[in-house]
Amino acid sequence: MTSTSMPLGLARFNALEEHAAFAVLHELCAATAWATTLLAARPYATAQDLYAAGDAATAGLTDADLEEAMAGHPPIGRPKPGDPASAREQSGMEGTTKELKAEMLELNLAYQDRFGHVFLICATGLTGEQMRDALKERIGNAPEQEREIVRAELGRINRIRLARLVEEDA
Repeated sequence: MTSTSMPLGLARFNALEEHAAFAVLHELCAATAWATTLLAARPYATAQDLYAAGDAATAGLTDADLEEAMAGHPPIGRPKPGDPASAREQSGMEGTTKELKAEMLELNLAYQDRFGHVFLICATGLTGEQMRDALKERIGNAPEQEREIVRAELGRINRIRLARLVEEDA
């Protein structure tokens, strides 16, 4: 691909009818405001333009929008059945011990009790132990601090998902 050619996935995304493009974006991030913001800026000339729009949309999410986004993410260690994205992203939990899985369940529940939402982390490339350690570290955060960490983690997840969309060949 030359520097002036558009990735096939981006060209395909730009060409989608509005309702189909919205569905794709909403699947990537469950925050309606995020998907609507990215949809309104189509077509994208480059992948970097799409990523920048995604970053800006994530930064602009309200607390209610963040709640909506987090509701679309399953707890670590329990990917959504039939959802290849969450299974792929949480693959570091595959093959972990029963003890680690039980500990993650307990920690996830404690985190949800404390903050009122799922523990959100960009799990891509992390081991089960790294996810557990991050959860243990973050559970002691102040709610305001944790909210900003969640926003940053969501931004990283959205970027990875947008990159997969752009890079799709078929």
